[in-house]
Amino acid sequence: MDFITSIKNKKNISAKCSGYLILVFLVILSWAVFKILSPENFGSPTNLLSYFQASLIATTGAVGFYFVMVMGMFDFSIGANIMLSAIVGSVFAGRLGMGYFGLILGCVLTGTVVGFLNGFFYVNLRIPSMIVTTGLALIYESVANYIAGGVEQTLASELRIFGRMPGDIILALIAFIIAYLILNYTKIGTYTYAIGSNEFVAKNMGINVKKYKVIAFIISGAFLGIMSILTISYGSSMVAVTGMASMSRNFIPTMGCFFGLAFKKYGMPLQAIIIGEFVINIIFFGFIALGAPTAIQDVITGITLLIIITLTTKVNKGEIVK
Repeated sequence: MDFITSIKNKKNISAKCSGYLILVFLVILSWAVFKILSPENFGSPTNLLSYFQASLIATTGAVGFYFVMVMGMFDFSIGANIMLSAIVGSVFAGRLGMGYFGLILGCVLTGTVVGFLNGFFYVNLRIPSMIVTTGLALIYESVANYIAGGVEQTLASELRIFGRMPGDIILALIAFIIAYLILNYTKIGTYTYAIGSNEFVAKNMGINVKKYKVIAFIISGAFLGIMSILTISYGSSMVAVTGMASMSRNFIPTMGCFFGLAFKKYGMPLQAIIIGEFVINIIFFGFIALGAPTAIQDVITGITLLIIITLTTKVNKGEIVK
């Protein structure tokens, strides 16, 4: 048994090394391409640090959203959740005079409540998660607009420690450690993978699938709440929008999750999300350095993502792709 365990451990280490090599290659490749195209405006050590700092914002939300995506569910209310959580946190911190405690409490609590509502309505209405969360996103947008009163919510300058170093890195690091521990060392993480691998088998094993789907949405919501702290601290303000305009905020955290799903076979999904979001930001800022229009940036970034997922995801023969 010790010999078999030793072989398995060696295989896991080898797989992780392969995964890290691929990710490091993607970082170097994306940096090198834009450095060659725009040597004056892109890719200095200072710039790379700022790209990484910017990537931390989406990464904190993506590591939580991974719990939902790995189960095969989706969430179209990510942007609305971030917007509502940031506005509530800003109100708690400023209007109610609760400072940093109010900012953290308002953002994380709101995100968690939104996550619970998403999970509750999804498992009870028994309709696709995309449809449920799209409908709820409209409601969250309206609630955020009502709370904001149609006025842009600005976070006071003395409350923006999480918008710069080392505050943003410390908060993001805490989020990553918590996500890693939950995924790898708790029953929630074990059942998350079990349900994601085969929901029918998980039910037959006695796992309360509905319960853990709701928990997945709650975890995702809490981490999106942390993301909202970084978002409003970095940008200093939040505007309430309606008509599904908040969906533009869904894109980058979701892309990071795709990296996590693609590199799950290497046993390093959360690490892949962190590095993957950094790659996405390198590409994004690379296009800015080139002065490319936003529409072209989105097209090229989308194509790049498809290429990355295609190269890193292997579909077994006879397996149904859905």
